[in-house]
Amino acid sequence: MSGAGQDAGEFERFRKTFFEECAELLSDLDNHLEDIGGALGDKELLNAIFRVVHSIKAGAGAFGYTALVEFSHIFEAALDELREGRIEHTEQINALMVRAGDVLATLVETAQQGQRPPQGFGSDVIAALNQLMASQTGEKHAPAAAAPARTVPNERLRWKLTFRPHAELFRHANEPLFLMRELGEIASIEEITCDTSRLPALSDYDAEESYLGWQITLSSEQSRTRLLEVFEFVEDDCELALEPLGAVPTSIAPAQDDEGFGFFEPLETEAPVSAATPAPPPAAAATTPGEPDVRGRNTGASTIRVDLNRIDRLVNMVGELVITQSMLAQQIADQAALTGTQTIRGQEDLAMLTRELQECVMAIRMQPVKSVFARIPRMVREVSSKLEKSVRLVMSGEQTEVDKTVIEELADPLTHMIRNAIDHGIERPDVRIAAGKPAEGTIQLSAAHAGSNILIHVADDGGGINRERLLAKAIEKGILPPGSSPPEEEIDELLFHPGFSTAEKVTDVSGRGVGMDVVRKNIMTLGGRIQVQSTLGKGTRFTLVIPLTLAVLDGMIVAVGRERYILPLTSILETYRPDPRTVRTITSGVQVAQVRGEYVRLVFLHEVFNVPGAIANPAEGLVVLLETAQGGKIGVVVDELIGQQQVVIKSLSDNFDPVRGISGATILGNGRVALILDIEQLSSMAGSARALAQFGEMAA
Repeated sequence: MSGAGQDAGEFERFRKTFFEECAELLSDLDNHLEDIGGALGDKELLNAIFRVVHSIKAGAGAFGYTALVEFSHIFEAALDELREGRIEHTEQINALMVRAGDVLATLVETAQQGQRPPQGFGSDVIAALNQLMASQTGEKHAPAAAAPARTVPNERLRWKLTFRPHAELFRHANEPLFLMRELGEIASIEEITCDTSRLPALSDYDAEESYLGWQITLSSEQSRTRLLEVFEFVEDDCELALEPLGAVPTSIAPAQDDEGFGFFEPLETEAPVSAATPAPPPAAAATTPGEPDVRGRNTGASTIRVDLNRIDRLVNMVGELVITQSMLAQQIADQAALTGTQTIRGQEDLAMLTRELQECVMAIRMQPVKSVFARIPRMVREVSSKLEKSVRLVMSGEQTEVDKTVIEELADPLTHMIRNAIDHGIERPDVRIAAGKPAEGTIQLSAAHAGSNILIHVADDGGGINRERLLAKAIEKGILPPGSSPPEEEIDELLFHPGFSTAEKVTDVSGRGVGMDVVRKNIMTLGGRIQVQSTLGKGTRFTLVIPLTLAVLDGMIVAVGRERYILPLTSILETYRPDPRTVRTITSGVQVAQVRGEYVRLVFLHEVFNVPGAIANPAEGLVVLLETAQGGKIGVVVDELIGQQQVVIKSLSDNFDPVRGISGATILGNGRVALILDIEQLSSMAGSARALAQFGEMAA
C-alpha cells in the first residue's frame, strides 16, 4: 500500500473510532439529561454533560466537522454558565438542554453520513442558548472562533504552562493545534516557546516518537481548574504543568481577547487534519515543585475495543473445543463401558475447564441493554410531543447483560413497541382525566435475567386492548369468519397479524398495519417469543423472552427412531407418558391429549420429518410439553429422552438451507449431527401433510 493509501486508511480508522465514541457519549448524554430533570442544579451531572459535549467538540475539530464544532462550542459555553452557577437551572432550561442534546446527536449522525446539515438546522436552539447567555452577560455568544460568553470579571492572572505531548495523544485522535486553539478562547497568549531539546539528529529520528514540547505564558480571568479542563481528555497522554506568575497589572489590556488564539488561523480555514501520528510509551506527568498534581491518572476499570469479527472467531474456536471435549468424553465413556474401568479424572477436569473457558469467552460478547434503552427517552419525548400526550418513561434493569448480537437486533422491536404504547396504549390527557387517571401516562421499560433468557417488559397504564373492537375488525377484514368467538389469547394474537391495524387514521407514528408482525418476526429470529397481558382500562404489558446468547443453547436431546433432536430447555414445561384414555383424535385427523383439563395438540416428529422406525403411539413413547411464544402449548411425541446438554449452535442458513421446523444444528459427542427444533414453527405444523391440510381447513 502506498504512503497516501496508508494515511487514508489510518484516517478512516480514527474517524470510525471517533463516531463509535460519539455513540457512547451520546448514550451517556441521554442518561444524564434524564437524571438532571429530577435533580436540577446537580453540579456533578452538569459536569458530566459538559465533558460529553467537550469530548465531541474536540474530536469533531480534529476531523474538520465545522458545524458540529460550532454548535458544541455554544452548547458547551451555556453549560459552563450553568455549572458555575451564573444561570439558575430551571425546568425550562432543562428542556432547552434536552433540545440541544437532540441537535447535537443529529449533527453527529449527519457528519457520520458525510452530509451537511440543512441550512439553518438547529438555529432555534442556538438562538435560545444565545438568549440564555445574553440574559446573564448582556452579549451574544458567537460561533466557534469567538470567545465564550463573558462572565463577571475576576482577577486576571498570568500563568506559565508546560505542555509536552506523548505520541499516545496523537494515536487517540487528539491534536495539539486544536488544544491550543481552545486554550486561546479562554486566555490571552503572551508568549509561546517550542522546546526542541529532545529532537534527535535526522539519522536517529523515529517516526513513532513525539519529541516536541511547548512553554506558554498566558493570562486569563478563568480559574486554574477551568484552564486545565482544556487538557482534561489528554491528561494521561502528556506531561502537563501550570504555574502561577502573579496578577496582571490593570494598566495592561488583555491581548487577543476578542480574536481567540492569534497564533493560528480561524477554524473555518483549516482543512481536516489526520490524527494518525504514532505513539511512544507514556511518561509520568510533570508537576511544579511544591504544587499538588491535579492531573492524576484514572485508576478505574479500563476497557479495550476489539473488532467483533475477532470475537466471533474466538467464540467459534471455543465452540469447536467444546465439541471436541464432548466427543472425547463420549469415547472415554464408551471405552469404560467396554473395559469396566472408571472414567479418567483428567477428562472430568478438562470438561470443567472447558465449560469455564466457554463462559469466559461468551462473557466477552455480553453488553448491558443500556445501549438500546438509552435511545428510548428521546423517542418518547418526540412521539408524545407529536401526539400531544403527556408520557413519563420509567426504566429499570439497564445494566442487564445480553449477547451483543441480540442487543443489535433489539432496537427495532423496542422502537415499534414503545411507539405503539404511546399511540395506541396511552390515552389523551382529557380522556385519562375523565377516566379518573392522572393526565400523565406511564410507560415502564425493564430488563431482567431469567435463567438462560432475558425478559424485557414494555408496560403502559393506558386503555388496554379492546378485544371486542379487535375481533370486529378481524371479522370485517375477513381474517376470522362471522360469528367467531375465540378465547382472549387468540384475540390478542390478532395484534401480530400482518397488515392488521385498528387505527382510525394513518399517521406517521402508526396505523399502516406494519409493526407488531415485524416485532414478532424479529424476536423469533432471535429464538425468542412474545407474551401479552392486558386489562381493559388498566393497561397492557408485552414481555419479550429472548435467549441471552445465540451461540450456545441449553437443550434436551431426544430420540426419534435413529435420529436425535435438540429441544430448547427453556421451552420445556414437563415430560410425561400419557394415559391412552386421555388421547383423542378430532375430525381433522389431528390428535390431542388432555393435560389437567386442557387439550394440547400433539406433534409427531417422525411424521413431520419422515423418520422411520419411531414410536407412533404416544402412550408407548413420551410427550414433551412445550410452551410457545403465544403462551400456548404443544405436545411433541418422542421415543425417549437422552439427556440435558449445553450445545454449540451451528446455523443451517449459513451452512446449508433453511429447513421448516429447524432453527439450527449441533454436533454431539459421538460426532453425529443433531438438529435443533424451532418450537414456533413446530406449533404451526401438524403430525402429517393430510392432518395439516385438514387442520388448516378447520381453522379457516
